Amino acid sequence: MATHGGRLNQAVQQWGIPRGQWVDLSTGINPWPWPVPAVPAEVWQRLPEEDDGLPAQARHWAGAPPDAGCLPVAGTQAAIQALPRLRAPGRIGVPDPGYVEHAEGWRAAGHEVIPFTTLPSDEELAALDALVWINPNNPTGEPVMARDLVACHEQLAAHGGWLVVDEAFIDAEPTQTLVPETGREGLVVYRSMGKFFGLAGLRAGLVFGPGGLCGSLGELLGPWAVSHPARYLTQQALSDTAWQKAAASQLHHGHDRLVALLRSAGLAPRGSAPYFAYCPHDEPGRVAEALAAQAVLVRVFEAPPALRFGLPGAEPEWEQLARALQTL
Repeated sequence: MATHGGRLNQAVQQWGIPRGQWVDLSTGINPWPWPVPAVPAEVWQRLPEEDDGLPAQARHWAGAPPDAGCLPVAGTQAAIQALPRLRAPGRIGVPDPGYVEHAEGWRAAGHEVIPFTTLPSDEELAALDALVWINPNNPTGEPVMARDLVACHEQLAAHGGWLVVDEAFIDAEPTQTLVPETGREGLVVYRSMGKFFGLAGLRAGLVFGPGGLCGSLGELLGPWAVSHPARYLTQQALSDTAWQKAAASQLHHGHDRLVALLRSAGLAPRGSAPYFAYCPHDEPGRVAEALAAQAVLVRVFEAPPALRFGLPGAEPEWEQLARALQTL
């Protein structure tokens, strides 16, 4: 299995530092999460029901057209693993670097995976059966314009291909979302409740796309794939537009502060996702170990070599990061 951020228990064991002393910056999740309310007892006691209004609410929230399908899933990871099984094996383009589970999911379903560092050319798209893209990219934070992705979809759709766009990190600046285009055949968009809302443990996400394809994906995942509490809290969070506006502003301010702090320590962040800073570095493992010795956990990437810093939350976490950076 691929490794991911958030492996705090492993860091505690490796470094012998108590869990409560760590600042975990390895995941890129909003450190100021949506305030979860109490869940009514009946939500725990009853099975979830598909006609609870969540898909319609999610369409309205994300700007999906009425004819687009909307499928709640148990985190977008569930869709990443299942969707490739709904297409005959073919040639699938994926971003490199990028969230590795996309490549793993398609490869496990028998597809040939082709890495791309930039969006494929028209000639390259003609040779693909599907293209997966992440906007903004994870881990680099690099964004692409919606119009460029729409052009890719048009090229793919001309020969029955798919475009799958992972928008897990788009909510803080959603102007480039492709959800409003998801009435088109062969266009699928993933949205997450874990990153912007800071609710990774909820395991909830949304898939927008053709109604028939969303229906087939739902059948593959089976009944009650998303728990009743997860569906209930997703509805509450999507309706809290005042919090969403404030959260987007807070993330942008936090990102600016993080970039300034890293630059003052001699690191060179690039990318623009408000949730994290991506820093190419020749020796990321050495830097990560020096920070871990000060109980600061960051994400290391080997190819290409880089570090990713999530946002600290409380002021003491910012201060601990600043002190740790001074030891580099």
